[in-house]
Amino acid sequence: MPHHKPDLILASGSATRRQLLDRLQIPYTIDPADIDETLAANEPAEEACRRLARAKAARVAERHPDAVVLGSDQMLYWRGGILGKPGDAQTARRQLAEIAGEAIAFHVAISVACPDGRRLDWHETVEARMRKLTNQEIARYVEIEKPFDCAGSMRSEGLGVCLVDRMDSRDPSAILGMPLIATARLLRDAGFDPLRSD
Repeated sequence: MPHHKPDLILASGSATRRQLLDRLQIPYTIDPADIDETLAANEPAEEACRRLARAKAARVAERHPDAVVLGSDQMLYWRGGILGKPGDAQTARRQLAEIAGEAIAFHVAISVACPDGRRLDWHETVEARMRKLTNQEIARYVEIEKPFDCAGSMRSEGLGVCLVDRMDSRDPSAILGMPLIATARLLRDAGFDPLRSD
């Protein structure tokens, strides 16, 4: 009997994550996890990020037990706390004014749930130094990008790059919410290798 390769499912509705995964040229479908992302009291950013990536992969794997499911999450850490998604322009402007000129860290986690029960996890940290920003620059950025669904109001795939002096990471795609070097490695371990013809 011929071996049937499992389907690959991205447990996210993020357009940016879709664009990143498209670069690997592996066929996949999309099924957003839609989990409760409420943080536990005093939950560290790295632990929360890892937990939510695993939870997203696990939730979609329950619906598709024969598939390989890729989940991911990103958290912005600043001064001992987590900066969430602003939700509106006023909160976005306030967040950006607070972190302007500051050192921040993006925690990014991915989790792959395999049909054989394996869980393949990876965590990446991106260290960034924000520029000192004027109120006019912040207002202009928020007006153009409307980053209301972005952690800390940082839309790094867009004009968010204009807000930082530098970023340090092992993987240049990690800041966008899914480190592709690690994603490719985990997917190879799960049986998806874009450089193999079989």
